[in-house]
This record gives sequence, structure tokens and C-alpha cells, in this order.
Amino acid sequence: MTNHYETAFILTPVLSDDQMKEAVEKIKSFLTSNGATIENEENWGMKTLAYPIQKKTSGFYELIQFEAEPALIKGLETQFRRDERVMRFLTFRLDKYALEYANKRIANKGAKAEKVEEPKQVEE
Repeated sequence: MTNHYETAFILTPVLSDDQMKEAVEKIKSFLTSNGATIENEENWGMKTLAYPIQKKTSGFYELIQFEAEPALIKGLETQFRRDERVMRFLTFRLDKYALEYANKRIANKGAKAEKVEEPKQVEE
């Protein structure tokens, strides 16, 4: 039986863009190679932390929504602990209400992206 999960993690701010993308790809490849299907990924960018972590006051935030077997979560959290680029992480199972909310959020994000597309040329 598979469950729906969200994992949010904070990467250290001293990384370059390429290093940050490589760290995210490492987590995503771990998930997919262990049978998870990634449903959504959001890069929230550099944000200020509420309190210093490892003497740093900001970090790169990332959120990944996926579907996987429950046994995969322990391995994922071990991956987070082994990676020195990850300062904090949180993984939780989505119940039916949280899943419904997450899907609405994704749909709204897609609708906003469509509205922002190129302005239409007016023919004269």
C-alpha cells in the first residue's frame, strides 16, 4: 500500500545554484530509484530562518510531494542526515484532507501561471 507524502527540507545557503540543484536531484533520484513517484516539486528559494541553524540565518527551501511505500521514509530520512548540505528536514504523510488541499494548491499555482503568460497582441 502506498501513501502520499510531502517532504520539506532546508539546504545550507553557502551552495551555488548548481550545487543546490544537484542536492535536490540527489534526493529526487533516491526517491524514484526506490519506487516513489514524484507528484509535485516546489523550489521556494532562499528564505530567512526563524532562528539560526548551524550559525546560518538563511537557507534554500524545497518541497517535494510524492507517493511511496511507508518503508521508504526511513531510508529517505537517513539520506537527509548523511547529506551535510541539508540543515533541516520534515517528512509527513498526507491524509485525505491534506492531499485534497495540496492538489488544490497545485491547481491554483498552475492557473496563476497560465494568467501570467505573454500578453496578447492587439491587431490594429
